Amino acid sequence: MQSPSHPCLSCGACCAHFRVALHWSETDAFDPEGTPAELTEPLDAHRVAMRGTYGGRALRCIALQGDIGVSAHCGVYAQRPSPCRELQAAWEYGEPSPQCDKARIAYGLAPLTPQQWSQQKSG
Repeated sequence: MQSPSHPCLSCGACCAHFRVALHWSETDAFDPEGTPAELTEPLDAHRVAMRGTYGGRALRCIALQGDIGVSAHCGVYAQRPSPCRELQAAWEYGEPSPQCDKARIAYGLAPLTPQQWSQQKSG
């Protein structure tokens, strides 16, 4: 789990900006430790999407809890699907993340900077 001061815990923008598509085998219908299948909806023959992230409506993953930009977290963090595990916060590991920047900007949040991470490590 992320530390209490981790920037993602006051963000949640990616969870309300991108479609989250995953192979059905990542759900608990196939793997008991997988993403809860009841939180997904069919996408095509091999994939499902997290409910709330697909279908031309306002996006917001059903697992996102809290308020974007204030206090947000994933309600199924330990069981989150691979697209969520793979999306990294910008500069957390010394690399930019265009996806993180795009989602944050869409919600009026400034992109993360390398300086924010160095302050977190020293603070």
